[in-house]
Amino acid sequence: MKFAMAVSIAQLEITCEACGAKILFEALHRTARCPYCDSPSVIDRPATPDRPDPVFAVGFSIDRNEATIRMRRFIAQKKLAPPGLRGKTAEKVSGVYLPTYLYSAIASSSYRATIGEDYYVTEVSRDSKGRTSVKRRRKTEYYQLQGPHRSYVGDVVVTASRGIPNDEIEAVEPFDLGSLRRFSPAMVSGWVSEEPSLTRDECLQLARRESTTKIRDVVRRFMPGDSCRGLESRTALSEEAVDLVLLPVWVFAIRYRDDKPPIRLLVNGQTGKAWGKIPISWKKVAIITGVVLGAIAVPVILALMTGLL
Repeated sequence: MKFAMAVSIAQLEITCEACGAKILFEALHRTARCPYCDSPSVIDRPATPDRPDPVFAVGFSIDRNEATIRMRRFIAQKKLAPPGLRGKTAEKVSGVYLPTYLYSAIASSSYRATIGEDYYVTEVSRDSKGRTSVKRRRKTEYYQLQGPHRSYVGDVVVTASRGIPNDEIEAVEPFDLGSLRRFSPAMVSGWVSEEPSLTRDECLQLARRESTTKIRDVVRRFMPGDSCRGLESRTALSEEAVDLVLLPVWVFAIRYRDDKPPIRLLVNGQTGKAWGKIPISWKKVAIITGVVLGAIAVPVILALMTGLL
């Protein structure tokens, strides 16, 4: 089902085709659910350069219950988390089809480095009593190396949402991109599906920076020899391909103290990998520090007392 809509700056006026109700909905959402008849629908709006139609999507494999288990397990692993955080129920849980861009390109690099090649020499020596000893000593010969390197960079995923920064998406990667399917409205019906809020150019810059970092690692692994130092590389990207892709993410908002804002945790809706910026309990840090210092101090004090007796 599709909603008829009138566009405003921040909201859409939607007419539910199932019951005829008119409601306001967030303009950056692609999907809607009528609060009166609960009919899920996908909003039909014209594509623009910065808000193109999705090309691919990856479906949810992890349901809400499993995502909650993964989230709690992640928190339980954080030993310095505030004590009030464990066992807290999330204020809000959303299964979101997050807009991202899938980027690929040809990377043409030039590099310069100092390569070390190890070799061994045998050294024979005699001591004052005429005894002979033989030792193998490792030495390294260095030489300069420079040249071109060409490779393909693919499967680079960057956020297209201002609400979920790129480092948070990286934290719950990877997604199994072999499960990509051609987008159809039916795939996201009934779910929250966000529109891109970053421009295509902003996302391209993110993708290029991430790709360049990956290529540096590729070039470093390409270096021959036993060691490498002073590696310098420059990379140009060409034949770029960028597709808007919707990826499944569970978003949890948890408030562990009334005077603190809720924290956000993400769970990969396909693999179950969880991540969030968990605050540190400084009270726990102080207790652990006191225990460690005490464990160090007690033997020293005992040793000093023993020496005085």
